[in-house]
Amino acid sequence: MPNKQPCRIKTIKEFHGFRGLPMPEHPLISVVDYAAIRHLPENNTLSWVLDFYSISLKRTSNAKMKYGQQEYDFDEGVMFFMAPGQVFSVEVNSNAPAKHSGWILLIHPDFLWNTPLAKKIKQYDYFGYSVNEALFLSTKEEATLSHIIQHIEQEYHANIDKFSQDVIIGQLELLLTYSQRFYERQFITRKISNHQILHRLEAVLTDYFNSNDLIQKGLPTVQYIAESLNVSPSYLSGLLKVFTGQSTQQHIHDKLIEKAKEKLSTTNLSVSEIAYQLGFEHPQSFSKFFKTKTQLSALEFRQSFN
Repeated sequence: MPNKQPCRIKTIKEFHGFRGLPMPEHPLISVVDYAAIRHLPENNTLSWVLDFYSISLKRTSNAKMKYGQQEYDFDEGVMFFMAPGQVFSVEVNSNAPAKHSGWILLIHPDFLWNTPLAKKIKQYDYFGYSVNEALFLSTKEEATLSHIIQHIEQEYHANIDKFSQDVIIGQLELLLTYSQRFYERQFITRKISNHQILHRLEAVLTDYFNSNDLIQKGLPTVQYIAESLNVSPSYLSGLLKVFTGQSTQQHIHDKLIEKAKEKLSTTNLSVSEIAYQLGFEHPQSFSKFFKTKTQLSALEFRQSFN
């Protein structure tokens, strides 16, 4: 992709105009029929940034989307969640006609102002450079979410009154809660992909702990591990919690203890030397860490092998 500045779209009205859609009925919220969006070939080289939330369910032949560091096709129905300020691009194959279906819900942050959802929406993990994979829905799940979208659309199409915002916010919270349920379900149902991540996690940790990185850089961070696996830290944490009951940080610590036990039981290195090799600046810090994790001091553990 050419190195160009992303095209920033600040308002929902501007989005409608750019995509050849009628003016939105509400300035701060809109449900768009994906089939009605106009895709121009000259826009294929552009990346985009929206100043509002976008929740979409899309199915498109001959199109690919790059979101964060991942690339997806739309042959299956996939769901994306984008927060304001995230960069994405969509490339449509101009040599073959594309068929589009699905919907996009656009919500400007101002619509959420002074509601509990304004803060809560930022806590949903799927609003991040999404993870290892997008949300793949079953037919039943897709119908459930599409039904909620219809309710939202009907509400802002009707005459606006003092209850309108509360009703839409309630439907939006329901949409996000269902999405969270389906997202966590995906950790379990897409086991092959997730097991591959667990295998790669073990390989990344093993390579790191067998190199000089511990001495030079100290313990790997959660961010480093997630980037090595091409997933977001929140996705990796959620996946590990479901499959192992432990956080990423706990897996790093377990690997460290495993390496410490190996050195204590198979080498004649002093505790201070082992602490240095494991990235600890002070032996006392290593000794405290080891005892906290094992209920034994490093020397007590070593003596148990004699």
